Amino acid sequence: MPFLVLFLIAVLTAVDQFIKMMVITNLKPIDTIAFIPGFLNFTYVENIGAAFGVLSGLGWLLITLTSLTILVLLVFIFRYKHHSFLSYTSCILIIAGGIGNLIDRIAFGYVVDYIHVQFFPYVFNFADCCVVIGAILFAIWYLFIMEKKEKGEVPKQEDDGSAEA
Repeated sequence: MPFLVLFLIAVLTAVDQFIKMMVITNLKPIDTIAFIPGFLNFTYVENIGAAFGVLSGLGWLLITLTSLTILVLLVFIFRYKHHSFLSYTSCILIIAGGIGNLIDRIAFGYVVDYIHVQFFPYVFNFADCCVVIGAILFAIWYLFIMEKKEKGEVPKQEDDGSAEA
């Protein structure tokens, strides 16, 4: 299963990078396109900070923190023995999004953002969506599934007698 996880991380990272190359090629020259007027624009932004522009100018710190997070989650994928669909999915999303934005930071010195929902003041990208959704899923898994397993609140599967003694 961990190798399938790595494959899915690679696919999502490739999707992120493909979208960003299309944005750089097609959106950067025109800056903004109203996709759904009054609701959704595609706007080219070069973000030198983290989410919402936090930590602007500290690219080296963001590269270090992102790299460490990716490394910790990769170790978790291979070492933790009680994964569920939710724990794998959250790790896939967080790692893929982290790698996608890490590639931008290393290659360009900024992250390419392009999704602007009008009621939300910030512009973000596919990788950001992966990280946020992955983090929410990880929190749900940790708080409501893993914690119950650790406390023994989740019923264990009954032994059907087929296991050897």
